[in-house]
Amino acid sequence: MRIINWAVEKYVSVIMLMALIILMGSVSMFKLSLDLLPRMNVPVAVVNVQYPGAGPLEIENMVTKPLEEAVAMVHNVKRITSTSIEGSSSIIVEFNQGTNMEFATLEIREKIDLIKNYLPENVSSPMVLKIDPNALPIMLIGITGNYNLNELQQLSEIHIKPRLERLTGVAAVNLSGGVEDIIEIRVNSLALNNLGLDIRQLTGLIRGENINLPIGEIGDGKGTKLVRSIGEYNDLEEIKNLAIPSPTGTTVPLKEIAAITLLNNESMEIARLDGKPSIRITLQKQPVANTVKVANDVNSELEKLRDLLPGVTIEPIIDQSVYIKKAIGNVGKTAIYGGFLAVLVLFLFLRNGRSTMVIALAIPISILATFALMYFSNLTLNLLSLGGFALGIGMLVDNGIVVTENIHRFREEGNSSSEAAINGTKEVAMAVIASTFTTLAVFLPIVFVEGMTAEIFRELALTVAFALLASLLVSLTLVPMLASRMLNNRVAKNQNNETWFNKIFNGVIKKINSIYLKVLKWSISHRLIAVLLTLLFFLATISSLYFVGAEYFPEFDEGTFNIDIRLPQEATINDTVEIVNEIEGILRNNEEVESIFTNIGGGDIFHASKLRRKNRASIDGKLVSTPKRKDTTAEVVDKIRRNINSIAGAEIKISASSSVMSFGFGGAPVEVEIRGDDIETLQDISKDIVEIIEGVDGTREVSSNFQEGNQQLAVKVNRDIAARYGLQGIQVASTVKQLIEGSTATMLKNSGKEIKIIIMGEEFLRDSIENFVNIPISTPLGISIPLQQVAEFEMVKGPSTIRRRDQVRTVTINASILQRDLNSIIKDIQSKLESYSFPPGYSYQFRGQREQLEEAFSSLILVVILAILLVYMILASQFQSFLHPFTIMMSVPLAFSGGALGLFLTGRALSVPALIGVIVLAGIVVNNGIVLIDYINVLRKKGLEREKALIVAGETRLRPILMTSFTTILGVLPLALGLGEGAEAQAPMATVVIGGLFVSTLLTLVMIPVIYSLLDDLQVKFKVN
Repeated sequence: MRIINWAVEKYVSVIMLMALIILMGSVSMFKLSLDLLPRMNVPVAVVNVQYPGAGPLEIENMVTKPLEEAVAMVHNVKRITSTSIEGSSSIIVEFNQGTNMEFATLEIREKIDLIKNYLPENVSSPMVLKIDPNALPIMLIGITGNYNLNELQQLSEIHIKPRLERLTGVAAVNLSGGVEDIIEIRVNSLALNNLGLDIRQLTGLIRGENINLPIGEIGDGKGTKLVRSIGEYNDLEEIKNLAIPSPTGTTVPLKEIAAITLLNNESMEIARLDGKPSIRITLQKQPVANTVKVANDVNSELEKLRDLLPGVTIEPIIDQSVYIKKAIGNVGKTAIYGGFLAVLVLFLFLRNGRSTMVIALAIPISILATFALMYFSNLTLNLLSLGGFALGIGMLVDNGIVVTENIHRFREEGNSSSEAAINGTKEVAMAVIASTFTTLAVFLPIVFVEGMTAEIFRELALTVAFALLASLLVSLTLVPMLASRMLNNRVAKNQNNETWFNKIFNGVIKKINSIYLKVLKWSISHRLIAVLLTLLFFLATISSLYFVGAEYFPEFDEGTFNIDIRLPQEATINDTVEIVNEIEGILRNNEEVESIFTNIGGGDIFHASKLRRKNRASIDGKLVSTPKRKDTTAEVVDKIRRNINSIAGAEIKISASSSVMSFGFGGAPVEVEIRGDDIETLQDISKDIVEIIEGVDGTREVSSNFQEGNQQLAVKVNRDIAARYGLQGIQVASTVKQLIEGSTATMLKNSGKEIKIIIMGEEFLRDSIENFVNIPISTPLGISIPLQQVAEFEMVKGPSTIRRRDQVRTVTINASILQRDLNSIIKDIQSKLESYSFPPGYSYQFRGQREQLEEAFSSLILVVILAILLVYMILASQFQSFLHPFTIMMSVPLAFSGGALGLFLTGRALSVPALIGVIVLAGIVVNNGIVLIDYINVLRKKGLEREKALIVAGETRLRPILMTSFTTILGVLPLALGLGEGAEAQAPMATVVIGGLFVSTLLTLVMIPVIYSLLDDLQVKFKVN
């Protein structure tokens, strides 16, 4: 090959090429974006519609169903799920992977526009949004201090929020948990009706008077001047004295028909940091921004703000960058340790510093070349791409080992340094190229994988592929060039200068070589027995898969958790606070909990002065760092769960939270979806299924998402009677809604602040049903009538939420798992559900991580099959034989059995990372076979008999095969130990690679010559026939 001659002869050019790679790689390394995961393309859109005053059943029939039918006509739709609650409908549309979401959202809007006129009159314009997981909040910050809540909010709004918003990469900074001033106008409805007005007209009047309006321009003989009408309110007194027209032609001040009050410090929602009143800040980054850089800039700015605002405590509760830096740093360290171990193996085998350095140089140069290729391919440095580095670190020296070992052999045969470098490299060049491309080939079928698995696999695959291509270039250029100049001209080694260590190590190698030759000769002489024993070993080890279980993705230990608290609908805010206080007390007494952030109310409101979700609260907790706690997050969460289970009066769910799993990795571990038409039947079935799942060992937090509503007073306007008074149903409903719930009429601008002006009816109207049914309704006839004169009333009870999937009603039962693998739990649940009698028309389906597990496994198994076929094609081309590639590929099933044994011995479950390890194995275990078969063919061409060639080739290639295998094994060993943050993703993959490579190396060194001889006999027999 000309490149080898060029590399040895034009050494300066090779040095300059490597210098260019080092330069480009170094620059790229610092410019690569650092993030937790690759940039995910999640093809999901959401359609939100508001229909104030409508119940869940009305929303479902009048809004959700028409929208679902419209959206179902959009191209590439995979799944439609919807939620109908009081006043709103939300539809989640999932598309097939690879869908252009810009066009998809545009098509959704077009389909909705076609049916918009058929929706109810008061429905809001549908809002269509595409989901971008890269824009999720990356930080949660709590603000407390020696100030009251109002002062903290002002400091946050004036000083903290603006300074964070202007930082590069920050998309949004949202404040919550604060207070605000409002002006509340409680209208006397009878007095208002006596003026011939209703509350809607009064709202319009108050809003219309609060306006500054540009009028135009006028001339004054010297030019033109702008003219403006000034009408905005200046203060509260001006609002109180606003003139309201009466039927007599006079006016009445607003304060005579309404109670007008300035309410201070009204809580929108309650936020607390470690039990103290707090302001909560959530920070989102721009989709393409570097999470770590943005978080570093934010933390730097927070340090400045702490100096600027003495007495104010600013504490990040959740900072995604902390885990990212720890996880990335941990994977980086394991890669360095793996590289060190690989180099150590090289030195032990070669016992020559120069030879070791020649091969070891492949690692940093290949890595730097990979950084450059990653940068130009727009990849990021993340948990998975760095996992690719750590996985491939031992493989980077494989090609260099084969080349250097062959150069050594040529030197020992008496060739000069240059001749040995050129001829030794050329002899194994095709084998090295073939072995590299067999490894690369296993990543090619990734194009057939869809969904989150493809997003996970793609960057890891590209990283490994880039690294292997770089190592191939290094082994065919830099290695022969350095070997020709750095390896000295001594042909024979001086045995008298051997150190005691060399003597011991040589003795071990000779002993291994002696045992190997005995086993090899016996196996060649007893081929069928050897094959039978190998088959029995394969069956015994592959059967261990039955005991390892399966899961979608290993659980990440990020040291954070979330508690969701839900009280009955009728609970007051004080009831919720009481429960939260009890939980906070338990958490504060737990030494493994570092800080907690509580949110009560959730920010959803009836109107500006009342908490809507007064029965809901959530607590985000952060645990002390790993060295300070001995238990995993899941174990700590289970302890807390047992402590809070005794708290009565609320439904409390606790789970380990994960920034990784929030990117769409599967949802709840256990999700059983019940499908059917009748809501009450679905509720009954769901209660039975909850009891069944609670009886399965390993399940936690079993709950149904069916939400039973409270009793409601249904108001039905009699259209005929209303028409006699000149009224329409919508007029009556909106008047009553505003009197009871209120609305924001306008804003008062005062001292740089905007104060909401809320207008509503008197408090007593909502105190009893009797008062409610007698609400006075003003008519166009000039008279006032009670509500009950134009409406009928009925007490009803229905669901507060209706969920649908692919246009069928559903109820889903969720559960967490602990200390058991997902697949085993699902099997137990499934066996119990098979004996449950579902009514006709009702069925169940496993969703969540189980569904994604099945999708991922089916895709990856297809990849494994295609990868094996591609490897066969490359081998057939390399050896120009249809038969002998099978000799090499028998190492693949042996490697799979070794991977299964590795999972069994370490107690790890079969997961997506483990299957990726299986795919990688299919490419790397054949490399040893390629080197061995290639040399067997070389020896036979030189005239050696077959059996002699098999033994000589095995003996000659034993050392390089052991070297390449053990450098790869030790290179990924730190990864397989699974220590530190982020190791959960790579440990199963590394375990499979180590187990598979170890078993296949030991067995294929013996079995490849055996199978070669059997197939060779078969080939001769066919030729004779």
